[in-house]
Amino acid sequence: MSRLSLTDLYRIAVPGDPQLRPDGAAVAYTVTTADKDSDENRSEIWLAAPGAEPRRLTSGPHDLAPRWSPDGRTLAFLRPVDGRPQLHLLPMDGGEPRALTGAAAGPAVWSPDGSRLAFTAPHGEPDPNAPVVADTLEYKADGPGLLRGLRAHVFVVEVATGQRAQLTDGDFHAGPPSWSPDGQQLAFVTSMEEDRDLTPAGAVYVVGLEGAAPKRLTEQDVICADVWWLGERLVVAGFKGDPTGHTRLFTLEAGGLAEVETGLDRNVMLGHSGYPGAPPVLLGEELLFCARDGGLTHLYGAPGRTKVGGEHSVSGVSVAGARLAYVAATPSSPGDIYLDGERLTDHTLPDLELFPLERRLFTAPDGTPVEGFLLRDPERTGAGPLLLDVHGGPHNAWSPVFDGVHLYHQVLAARGWSVLTLNPRGSDGYGEAFYTAAVGAWGLADAHDLLAPIDALVAEGIADPDRLAVTGYSYGGYMACWLSATDGRFKAVVPGGCVSDLTSVSGTSDAGYFMKMFECCGDLAAQSPLTHVAAVTAPTLLLHGERDDRCPVGQAEQWFSALRERGVPARLVRYPGASHLFIIDGRPSHRLDYNERIVAWLEQWVIGSES
Repeated sequence: MSRLSLTDLYRIAVPGDPQLRPDGAAVAYTVTTADKDSDENRSEIWLAAPGAEPRRLTSGPHDLAPRWSPDGRTLAFLRPVDGRPQLHLLPMDGGEPRALTGAAAGPAVWSPDGSRLAFTAPHGEPDPNAPVVADTLEYKADGPGLLRGLRAHVFVVEVATGQRAQLTDGDFHAGPPSWSPDGQQLAFVTSMEEDRDLTPAGAVYVVGLEGAAPKRLTEQDVICADVWWLGERLVVAGFKGDPTGHTRLFTLEAGGLAEVETGLDRNVMLGHSGYPGAPPVLLGEELLFCARDGGLTHLYGAPGRTKVGGEHSVSGVSVAGARLAYVAATPSSPGDIYLDGERLTDHTLPDLELFPLERRLFTAPDGTPVEGFLLRDPERTGAGPLLLDVHGGPHNAWSPVFDGVHLYHQVLAARGWSVLTLNPRGSDGYGEAFYTAAVGAWGLADAHDLLAPIDALVAEGIADPDRLAVTGYSYGGYMACWLSATDGRFKAVVPGGCVSDLTSVSGTSDAGYFMKMFECCGDLAAQSPLTHVAAVTAPTLLLHGERDDRCPVGQAEQWFSALRERGVPARLVRYPGASHLFIIDGRPSHRLDYNERIVAWLEQWVIGSES
C-alpha cells in the first residue's frame, strides 16, 4: 500500500448522472477522468447491472447526459460536434450512435410516448468580434463568459425525422424543461421581469407544442429555481422571500404553491458543480429529495425519512418503478453506483492507504458548536504544522468523504501536517439559522468559528502555534485574506479564487449585485480585507483563474499589488482560460499545478524547505 500522491489525479475516475433503465435492470452513467496526454477531462458513458462487470457504452471523449427512451431501447446523450454539444442516439440492440441534432443542444428529456426530445439551448450565432452591448447586468456568466445577447430557449426535436422546433423566444433565459404527463406541454422556470438583473425573480411557465406564448403558473410569493412534472404533480424548487435561506420544495395546487413538508430544517440540494445532491424524484407515491446534514448529503423521503444515510454523500438519483439508483461518495471512494443499496461499481484506489478524517466538534467563543474534520497521520505525536482550509460558498460545507479536488490534504498529512477543515457559521447542513448567520457579516460572524478550533488544537498539543497556515477558495479565499489581515498567527497564506474587496467585486462579478444586496449586505469597506491589508505580514500565494467571472482576477491583482507595495513576500499565479470552478473541472495540468504550488509554498514558508 502506498500514500496518495498529487499525480494520482490522473487515476481518479468519478461516476455521475445515474439513469436507471425503465425496466429497472441496469444503470447508465457517466465516468469522468483526467487525461494527461490531451490535458482534458474525459467523460464516457457506462452501463452497470447486478451480477455483471460494468461496461463502457461510448468512447467519449466528451459524452454526457445519458437519457433512456421510455421503452429502454435507445439512449440519448450529448456529444460535441465542432465544439458544440449535440444530441446523439445510441440503439441498445447494437449499432453506432447517430447524431440527431445539427446545432447546440442541452441535456434532453424524452416525451412520455418516446417520439420527441425536449431541451434548452442557446439561440443565435453572435459575432465574436462585434462590440458587446449591455443594457442589464446579465451580460456575462462564469464559464460561458460574455453572453453577447445569447438567450437559452426551449426546443423540441422529432426522434424519427430530426426536425427541430423552437417553442420559446424573447429576451429571457428558459430553464430546463419537463414534460406534462400527457406529453402536450413543457414546464420550465424563467424570469421575464424587465428588472430581473436587479430583483430576484423566477416563475413557472408552461408552453404547448404549438409554440404559443408561454403561460405563467406561479406568482411572486416564491422565487422559483427549477420545476419537474413528477407523475401528476408539478414540483418546484425555490425560495420563500429573498434568496438568502434554504432552498425548499413546493407543489402547485389550485390555490398556488404549497410547501412540501420535508420534516427537516435542512437545505434541499439539487446537485450542481461543487455541490452534491440531485433533483427530486418520485418513488411510487413517495417524494425523494437530497438534503445536507452536517457535512454529508443524504437522500430522504418526505417527510424526513432517511433513504440513503450513513457515511454516504449522494450526488445523483434515478428511479424506475420501485427501484432506486444513486451515486454516493464514501470515505474511500469518489463515488460509486448503487442499485437498491447494492454497490455495482468500485471506484476506490485499492493500492492507496488514505489517512482517515476525524470528526471533531469545537465550541465558538459564544458557545455555538462548530463541526470540523481533522486529517493527520494517527501515528504522529506531538505538535506539528497545521493548515486551516476554508470552504467556499459560503454556503457549502466540508464533507468526510474521499476528496479528489484537494489532494494536497493527504500529501501534507503524509509530511507530518495536520489539515483542519471546518464548517463555520454560513455553512450548509446545520439548519437555516446557522446557514444565514453570516449574511451581512462576513469576517465578523464567522472568523471566531475558524480561530477557536485552532486554539483548541494548540492547547491539545496537536498544532504548533508557530507553524500555522491558512488557505481557502472563493469565499474561503476571502477568509484567507481576511484572517491574514486581522490575525497575525499565520506564517503562510494561500488564497484561491479570492475576494479582497467587497465593493469592487459587487460591480464586476457576474453575481456581484446579488452578493451585495443579499449576501454581503453590511459595511462593504469595513468587511473588505483590502481595508486592513496594512496589517498583513504572512507570505502569500494567490492562485486565480484568468477567466473567473464569479470572483474576477482583479480581486487577486489588488491584493497582490497591495502586498508588493508593502514588501510582503507574494506571488500571483494566473491560470489561462480558467473560470471560477477550474479547480474542480478545469484542465488537469492546472488542477495538478494548483495542488503542487500549495504544498511547495507551505513547505517553503512554514517548514523552511521547498518541496
